Amino acid sequence: MTGAAADVSSPIGVIAAGGVMPFAVADSLVARGISPVLFALKGACDPLAVERFRHHWISVGQLGRAIRLFRAESCRELVFIGTLVRPALSEIRLDWGTLRVIGRLWAAFRGGDDHLLSGIGRILEQEGFRMVGIKDVAPDVLMPEGCLTRKPPDDNATADIAKARDVLQALGPFDIGQAVVVIDGHVVAVEDIEGTDGLLARVARLRQEGRIRARTARGVLVKAPKSGQDLRFDLPTIGPRTIEGANAAGLAGIAIMAGNTIVVEPQVMIDAADRAGLFIVGLPA
Repeated sequence: MTGAAADVSSPIGVIAAGGVMPFAVADSLVARGISPVLFALKGACDPLAVERFRHHWISVGQLGRAIRLFRAESCRELVFIGTLVRPALSEIRLDWGTLRVIGRLWAAFRGGDDHLLSGIGRILEQEGFRMVGIKDVAPDVLMPEGCLTRKPPDDNATADIAKARDVLQALGPFDIGQAVVVIDGHVVAVEDIEGTDGLLARVARLRQEGRIRARTARGVLVKAPKSGQDLRFDLPTIGPRTIEGANAAGLAGIAIMAGNTIVVEPQVMIDAADRAGLFIVGLPA
């Protein structure tokens, strides 16, 4: 989808959370002759899909065990990918390696998701590892610039996209969410802890309740990283489910930041959008 990856050493450690993206990244690495080692997070990573790759199971809170495994596998570079429900500190069973850095870990938890992931990344880098992003290891899974669908955005949608980008830029410092829905110039919903699927379901419900009275096939979902976000972590993601949600919400289409958004099953997503009459457009940074 996008250009070539930067030079990285083999093997790469893939800290694999939920969803299909850890395996798409691993497949991308294999295709370029780079060996991935998956460190599968218990309770998140798919236990069947991970069997295709060399892997180890780790738990949230087992930082000491994880570091020992990274070193044993000679994984100097690490990438985190996949969905993960943010745990409460009380739910984490800490090992000795985690207890050594509990102060820094506690500071990382006292903030939004980007703050948490960046904080854990800094801890690992202080242990001698290099955290890399999807751009570095698998840029082919990122959104390209331009329209991917038969239907392009019209003038109304283009104006809604511009307003949505301004809203996301303003909200970025508060680490709230990465998506907003704008319909005919009105900001009708902002992503929160429920995620993009929940955001679109909320817009669909508001339409059903008559709270949104604009015609269907109006309005846009816009997704972009937060301003100042560490782009190695928690990039926005879209896929076929996003199309289903946008269609149910009565939107005209979706606009996402090119080069900084992960695309799940791109051809399936594009085909679904064409059938629904939606547009998908990659925005310049």
